[in-house]
Amino acid sequence: MRIFKHFSKFTILVFLLGLFTSSQAIGQSQNVTVENSGNGWNLLVDGKPMMVNGMNWDYFPRGTNYSYSLWNQSPEFIKAALDYEMGLLQNMGVNAIRVYTGIQPEWITYIYENYGIYTMLNHSFGRYGLTVDGVWKQNTDYSDPKVRELLFSEVTQMVEDYKDVDGVLLFLLGNENNYGLFWEGAETEDIPIEDRASTAKAREMYKTFNDGILRMKQIATNRPIAICNGDLQFLDLVNELTPDADIFGTNTYRGVSFTDLFDRVRDEYGKPVLLTEFGSDAYNAQALVEDQGAQAFYQKGNWLDIYQNAPGLGGADNSLGGFTFQFSDGWWKYGQTRNLDEHDVNASWPNGGYTFDFKEGSNNMNEEWFGITAKGPTTVQGTYELFPRAAYYVLKDVHQFDPIAPNATRKSLLKYFEGISLQAAILAARGDKAALQSPEGAKMRLSRFTADIRTYNTGSELSTKPDTPFPQSMIIDYVRVYQETN
Repeated sequence: MRIFKHFSKFTILVFLLGLFTSSQAIGQSQNVTVENSGNGWNLLVDGKPMMVNGMNWDYFPRGTNYSYSLWNQSPEFIKAALDYEMGLLQNMGVNAIRVYTGIQPEWITYIYENYGIYTMLNHSFGRYGLTVDGVWKQNTDYSDPKVRELLFSEVTQMVEDYKDVDGVLLFLLGNENNYGLFWEGAETEDIPIEDRASTAKAREMYKTFNDGILRMKQIATNRPIAICNGDLQFLDLVNELTPDADIFGTNTYRGVSFTDLFDRVRDEYGKPVLLTEFGSDAYNAQALVEDQGAQAFYQKGNWLDIYQNAPGLGGADNSLGGFTFQFSDGWWKYGQTRNLDEHDVNASWPNGGYTFDFKEGSNNMNEEWFGITAKGPTTVQGTYELFPRAAYYVLKDVHQFDPIAPNATRKSLLKYFEGISLQAAILAARGDKAALQSPEGAKMRLSRFTADIRTYNTGSELSTKPDTPFPQSMIIDYVRVYQETN
């Protein structure tokens, strides 16, 4: 107590009061709302507009799958993993991550306080099955009263536990659960077509979503609640049966543009839009090689569309931002429980929106290659390194533009995006990978670089000329860069 020897009692009282006030302020949670003002929809954090420059983020070392949880590791391991990956995310301008339930509140606050990154907390809401009365149900029956009550119990407890946690941006329910009405398992398949039987199931599902949202809002109103739909499927039912969601979230893969998505949600649902998943894989299913340039091209186009529809820029004025899919490759996505140490190049489903490797009658979407960073080998400690792809550097440039700044215009947005160089991003990614190799000289670095190509581009030894050339829309600067640097 010698430190207080020369201070008056009043000074000490003021000092202690200041400590108390500061601790109270630190523990005071943000207030997040959505508002439709004169220029369109905005996400407000403590009254200030925020454009979500988000990322789908998880932590799965090679050799693990969905059964692995970072949050079950030691505090020291978790902190080291977060410091490494959140630093990379902060560097590229990401201000929010999408994380599923399981993360402890203290780590959400840690990420926010140390890196300025918010968390969108996601409850799957029965997307991958439930255990009811001790029995595992792979396909969730939303008409079952026991299922409904179990879901309501889980999401209301989530809100109770996290409503006052610093760093929580909003709550998200589901993950394209409408596709789960068709698919038998968790693996991604082709986008299904609505039919009469699925519509009856969908009605029960969307009604259950809305009933859950109403229960959550009885506990807290300081965080918005969004649903995560698969594209715009059943949008008419969403409008009819889920009117109390604050935000329409959607996983959407349409290619370089979202086409009419923002306009349709504005006209048919009247809610703001948050892109909960979008992007491109980094593997060319026709050439059988990694294609960083193509991935970067689609990411750039997607974010331009997101920003163009932000409030006040002359689009639909209802875009709140998005969450790029995804930060690092998921080596377990194809097969789920097998070949966990192999970077599978099997394409899971076809999508004509990705013209760089689409061929009629064959699949071209590679689930294990969506990372904007490649994932290195797992160390004996259970950690791994990440190797940024060209898309990482493109997004770093993208997120330096603020589409909701007072001086932002559509003209300035388009001019800025024209200046984002895919060439520079591709070269930066190549240089970054080379810089991470052995420092024992250029020859050793080149040798190690070749070895890493085999490691991260599984299947590259099968490379061949594509059956069809690049379409004119894709003859852009990255093609020339590949020719000059390979």
